[in-house]
Amino acid sequence: MEQFVVPQFIEVEAKIIGPISARQFIQIIIGLGFSYAWFRLFSSPLIFIPMIFLTTSIFGALAFGKVNGQTMHYFLLNLLQTLRRPRLKIWFRLPYQEEKEAAQVEEVTVRDKGPITESRLAAVSLIVDTGGAYVSDDRPAGVEVSAMGTPEGRAPEVAPQPKSQEKKSSGEDVSRGINLGV
Repeated sequence: MEQFVVPQFIEVEAKIIGPISARQFIQIIIGLGFSYAWFRLFSSPLIFIPMIFLTTSIFGALAFGKVNGQTMHYFLLNLLQTLRRPRLKIWFRLPYQEEKEAAQVEEVTVRDKGPITESRLAAVSLIVDTGGAYVSDDRPAGVEVSAMGTPEGRAPEVAPQPKSQEKKSSGEDVSRGINLGV
């Protein structure tokens, strides 16, 4: 029997540079890119230093922060989803309104076919199992084979199987893909 390797710890991200994963590395690079853009955009240090501090704080929290064991980006996605679609459902009960039209009851007739006996059940089971090919002359009343049988009530003739589609020795019928369980 062939053995398979079962992966373990699949929720742990692969580390590429020391303790930093690929996701964290990309987020740090994006944060540094924004910081460089603030440095080139604003010439006054009174403006770009707070912007750089704010940008690195946000991207550092996104890369390394966790809330209740979840990474920060999953936490923010869940927060946005909850704010957009809160799960609090409020039910307002409407006052009761009586229906003006009474529902008309149709009378249903039920035919009593009598109890199912073991012989009748066996005959019906045999007809179902053979797909309607078996029709008994002494079948009980009420058992009809109209879909597969001929109009005279005889069983339809079954064409012989070609020799190329013989049954395997394992009990499988090759022509229909049916396992006979022999």
